[in-house]
Amino acid sequence: MVKAPVEFYFDFSSPYGYLAAHRVEALGAELGRDILWRPILLGVAFKATGQSPLIAQPLRGPYHLHDLKRTARRLGLPFQLPEGFPLPTMAAARAFYWAEAQSPAAAKKLALALYDACFAEGINITKGETVAEIAGKAGFDADAILAAIADPAIKERLRAETDGAVARGVFGSPFFIVDGEPFWGNDRLADLRDWIKSGGW
Repeated sequence: MVKAPVEFYFDFSSPYGYLAAHRVEALGAELGRDILWRPILLGVAFKATGQSPLIAQPLRGPYHLHDLKRTARRLGLPFQLPEGFPLPTMAAARAFYWAEAQSPAAAKKLALALYDACFAEGINITKGETVAEIAGKAGFDADAILAAIADPAIKERLRAETDGAVARGVFGSPFFIVDGEPFWGNDRLADLRDWIKSGGW
């Protein structure tokens, strides 16, 4: 019997999503589960919940920046916030869905390249031209990526994925759903692992 994948929802503007993106495939391999990567736009979820980006919140913002740097050090990952953070990331998410139509594995490679550019190198990935340049360096057709970012069908795909995620209760990044069970946060990956291994509780 084929086991259902772990659904991995994230926004390319989410630094905790960046940390999780570097961990989730190893977890999937350990558990014998595919990982279904699903970029969304957190701004839509924020409108539904009345929330704002963590980093912009009084008291919580400085703590989360401290925690992000600390967690990145523990994971051995470089970390810096890009100029202009938090960022609108429509271009990056649209590029992902174009790449996924070619190859899900390639789309994951692109996602990591974009995340690393943003949070390891501090590059603002808002503009389509920047996304295409990063994709080109990662071995993708930069012109095709740029065209895809402006493609109405790709735009609609991202809207549908985002609206569908919010309808399922996704409100943050990273957010995981496995066998119908939701887990929010990079710090919940251990719980997700134990849930799958134990069959739930």
